[in-house]
Amino acid sequence: MSKIIYWVHTSLDGHIHGPNGEFDWAQMGPELSAYGDEVQSRVGTFLYGRVVWEMMSGYWPHAESMSDDPHDLKFAPIWRSTPKVVFSTTLREAGWNTRIVSGDLGKEVAELKRQADDDLLLNGGSRLASALTALGLIDEYHVMVHPVVLGGGRPLFPPQERMDLRLADSRVCDGRTAVLRYDRVS
Repeated sequence: MSKIIYWVHTSLDGHIHGPNGEFDWAQMGPELSAYGDEVQSRVGTFLYGRVVWEMMSGYWPHAESMSDDPHDLKFAPIWRSTPKVVFSTTLREAGWNTRIVSGDLGKEVAELKRQADDDLLLNGGSRLASALTALGLIDEYHVMVHPVVLGGGRPLFPPQERMDLRLADSRVCDGRTAVLRYDRVS
């Protein structure tokens, strides 16, 4: 059975975006990009909630015309070609090799995990990640802690039941970002 990997950037004070929704502080240097490539090599499908989907689909289809960053140039064609699933009850259509799922979250995700040949990557966001965490469906948590204190914004994990994790790996990338990989404790 495939795993769900949750990949998320957070501030030191535990926010995934700032008080005004800003996400201008997460930096993908060469080492963090290489780590992302390592994780990406295991993945066959990207998973998104609606809000993160709208952010991603507003950038990655045309990233080459907006950026000359090596990470962006390498990842853009991967993003476009990789199958994507968006979990939303309000989104009606999505392009870029994307399927919208609005049914029973637990059943839909369990079926995705069962059918997939490769792992599934849940990118960013906190609502969908919290719901999948509560259902015990996320297997690995890859948390990039950036050296910034935002002083507010959306928390990495909204209040929920206690969950114990096991630290499986940690490293520092680009002399600035702590990468923590946790596995779910069964």
